[in-house]
Amino acid sequence: MKTSERERVLNLLVSDPVEDYLTKMAETVASISRAKIWDVVNALYSAWRAGKHIYICGNGGSAATASHMTNDLNKLVNVKGKPRFKAVSLSDNIPLITAWANDSEFANIFVQQLKNFIDSEDIVIGISTSGLSENVLRAIRYANEMNAVTIGFTGDDGGQLKLLADYCILIPDENIHRQEDGHLILDHLISATLHELILKFQE
Repeated sequence: MKTSERERVLNLLVSDPVEDYLTKMAETVASISRAKIWDVVNALYSAWRAGKHIYICGNGGSAATASHMTNDLNKLVNVKGKPRFKAVSLSDNIPLITAWANDSEFANIFVQQLKNFIDSEDIVIGISTSGLSENVLRAIRYANEMNAVTIGFTGDDGGQLKLLADYCILIPDENIHRQEDGHLILDHLISATLHELILKFQE
């Protein structure tokens, strides 16, 4: 956009939404708990060392983040000569998801998949900006019953997910777009940190 056109558009607005968004995003990122991030890194690192599986789920944009994080754990964290992560996105198998939604209810689409696979000390990551997505909450409750490790990525006040998960990282922002941006940042920084830890790992 040319400068004159940008000025014309901005004159129609009370403030600059681009500047406002990026400024608020920077403030939000600065407010994320580093200690809670390290809790999640350590849990995933322990699961990697033990050869455990990681199951990730979410809806909508959070489903995309679940797929993205699965990709990064399975590929970008790899270190030649070292074991690989075993991560699965429960949001990806559309035939299975629609089968459970059709024959049971949508709230069971993740928990029913876990019943096929989950073992004690596996990890289940539930992603929900509101912390109130019932299908995610059911998956976390079931994982807790099965003695798995549960992790939540949520936003704002954390909803029920914050109360159910063993470890929960909140994106302290009321805006769903920045919450989802924050979850992708968590994916990338956690994956990058795990890669560094695995590079330095000695048997």
